[in-house]
Amino acid sequence: MTGRLYLVPVPLDFGTLRADASPPPLTEVLPQQVLETAARLPAWIAENAKTARAFLKRVHAVVPLQQPLQTLAIRELPRPPKGGTRTIPPEVLDALLAPAVQGQDVGLVSEAGMPAVADPGAEVVRRAHELGIAVVPLVGPSSLLLALAASGMNGQSFAFVGYLPVEDGARAARIRELEALARRTGQTQLMIETPYRNPALMQALLAHLRPDTRLSVACGLTLAGGWNRSQSVQRWKLERPGLPADIPAVFAIHGG
Repeated sequence: MTGRLYLVPVPLDFGTLRADASPPPLTEVLPQQVLETAARLPAWIAENAKTARAFLKRVHAVVPLQQPLQTLAIRELPRPPKGGTRTIPPEVLDALLAPAVQGQDVGLVSEAGMPAVADPGAEVVRRAHELGIAVVPLVGPSSLLLALAASGMNGQSFAFVGYLPVEDGARAARIRELEALARRTGQTQLMIETPYRNPALMQALLAHLRPDTRLSVACGLTLAGGWNRSQSVQRWKLERPGLPADIPAVFAIHGG
């Protein structure tokens, strides 16, 4: 019998906390079932083994791991090629999933939030299905869905469009394209940016969106001091709130 691939959510605070800040207790953001499942898994697939170990240390403080951390098999996803689209060769995916094929349960984790959502782990999940490995998603935070729910925008029809172009002209064109789509279809458009570019993206959105277009920003979700706000571009321009350049944010636009 094959093992199962568990999609294990992690907190949204990794890489976002200042040196003097304490992370929120795991029990505030993850159900007990997730912690108990994570504590018993012998094998893991992660973007970064160091981050995965840090997560498991926090799990151990709540639910003791069933075997020592240093004995767990943590395999890393390969780094994406520069300037290219990530495609992990089947033989690499097979090596990552080998413990499951051999009968062990395996955990898949992202750097933050839900694995395989806006995350390269999706390729692992697809290969697991092809190999006949059962996939078990566990309950946990997803910044995209939390931001959408808090936006008051259309939750019946929405699209996550990822990162916008960095070059000014291409970014402006993409913003106008997404705005036109949102107005024509009523579909909410969700996007993210590398945190240090948050202020630049916000400035571009305010410069190129129509005044009556609705813009939502959710920043530092589930963290102490996290916030979200959803209002017209015109009102955003009047208030001009500062946007941190070191905390992840989710941006959303809607036709109004």
